[in-house]
Amino acid sequence: MLIKGYDVGPLVAGESLPARPGFWSNYLLSMCSAGRCAERPVPEWFGEDGAEADALSEVLFDPERWPVFRVLAEDGPGVVVVYRNLDGDYGTDYLLTHPARNYVEQIASWDGDFSGTGLSWRELIRIADSPSLAVEGVQDTAIRFLLLLPLLTDPDVPETASARLTAALAVIGTPHDTASIAAEHILAHLMRRSRHDPTWASPLSGS
Repeated sequence: MLIKGYDVGPLVAGESLPARPGFWSNYLLSMCSAGRCAERPVPEWFGEDGAEADALSEVLFDPERWPVFRVLAEDGPGVVVVYRNLDGDYGTDYLLTHPARNYVEQIASWDGDFSGTGLSWRELIRIADSPSLAVEGVQDTAIRFLLLLPLLTDPDVPETASARLTAALAVIGTPHDTASIAAEHILAHLMRRSRHDPTWASPLSGS
């Protein structure tokens, strides 16, 4: 796979991976592990177990194959998530696509902590709910929402945010009795590190 503007690594399509046991533990646990938690987050929150999470991590962090998740939008900017599996420099890169450009722009990364430019809640929802059916990529709106969630840097999310996250977690198989717990911890962590400034120009504006 080639992505113009991101000319590093052996990129491979990863859109089939979210359906595999252990994926969401790897992708989401880091967002509810930091800080002081009443409960220690575990893969069972997402209906998975440690063995499944370990097995899928071997796939996600393979230096020979860097999984790519395309969250492209029907009309407007989209996001591409890349597992950057450089030896000694593992992380996740978030790339912005724009319909007026034929290349991507890196706007954020996760290297044990978030850095870069994020999205407001409204921007995140707009991309998640506008899949581009004409191109390859992630089409399910719940999975799109969860893949974009690490980019949330808005300290003022609506009261419906928890319900939206809980519903998305239910779609991926999170047990009913742990979905709300996981949603609470994920949102709490995101709010603690939110740095969205109302005066700041969003990367979606093209500025």
